[in-house]
Amino acid sequence: MTTYLLAGGGTAGHVNPMLAVADGLKARRPDDEVLILGTAEGLESRLVPERGYELLVVPKVPFPRRPNAAALKFPMRFSRAVKTVRGYLRDRGVDVVLGVGGYASAPAYVAAKREGIPSVVHEANARPGMANVLGARSAAAVGVAFEGTPIKRGEVVGMPLRPEIVGLDRASVRDEAARHFGLDPDRPILLAFGGSLGARRINAALAGSWSDILGAGWQVLHATGEKNAVDEQPESGYAIVPYIDRMDLALAAADLIIARAGASTVSEISALGIPAVYVPYPVGNGEQKLNAASAVSSGAARLIDDAEFTPDRVRSEILPMLADRSVLDRMTASAAAAGTRHGTENVIAHLDRAMKEIRS
Repeated sequence: MTTYLLAGGGTAGHVNPMLAVADGLKARRPDDEVLILGTAEGLESRLVPERGYELLVVPKVPFPRRPNAAALKFPMRFSRAVKTVRGYLRDRGVDVVLGVGGYASAPAYVAAKREGIPSVVHEANARPGMANVLGARSAAAVGVAFEGTPIKRGEVVGMPLRPEIVGLDRASVRDEAARHFGLDPDRPILLAFGGSLGARRINAALAGSWSDILGAGWQVLHATGEKNAVDEQPESGYAIVPYIDRMDLALAAADLIIARAGASTVSEISALGIPAVYVPYPVGNGEQKLNAASAVSSGAARLIDDAEFTPDRVRSEILPMLADRSVLDRMTASAAAAGTRHGTENVIAHLDRAMKEIRS
């Protein structure tokens, strides 16, 4: 029996890939033990127990970014976190560690190194986080979701994806998917979303252009975000909802997608071979623009900066795409070659390789 410790969390972008790997490990060998290391504050504190895995908790110790009182306390707090993880590694007989980034990963990497246990890094974003940059220095293998990610010894392995996405046969369920949202399966569908909270810029651009899209013969499935609920549907062919709880069906129905460019979003859309227009979230360190870069360069997607995504830009750039099927056909062909559905298997192969190297 092998015991795995998967470390990371904080956001869905970290937790969901980690859980996909956990599910893949248990599906392969049910007798293996899979433990999750996270913080009490992160999304993993809810999602991990709901999925049936044991969550081991480590204190949240942010890296200091400026000299202040927190920076002075950091060495002692981080040392305590590492000590906590070393206790878990010994007590539970952990054989290998996977880190996916987030507050729990950094002490896990250091603890594994000190205990002589191999570690593997998976970096989901095209701009790596500090914890994974640290972990890559001593890791047995480093996987990245996107080509060109600047991290030591990074190999492109793709993103571990949810099982419902990996196994999705879009063609076979498209009619069912369209009807699920009250749309006509015989007419093309534009899917627009911006995450669970929505994207103000995408919402505003569609509010001023949806009638033009319908006039071009298309339908719209638009998730506005949970804080932007709309009581009434404006017109037949425009399905507007606060949140999509069956994203697999939404992706099956979509002929073109407008979305933010989070790592999981880009990876899922690319894996399914759907053409897209990405509107990267402008706040942060610019990772969303980088996440979309490989899809854009391959011809599978286009990118419009948040500040430029207006109703007029929809009319000037997206409407011509909707009217020219050959453009979408070329994007679809490029999209089919841009992604992978094998991210989970590839990360598990890295874990296998790490254990093989340490035992040889």
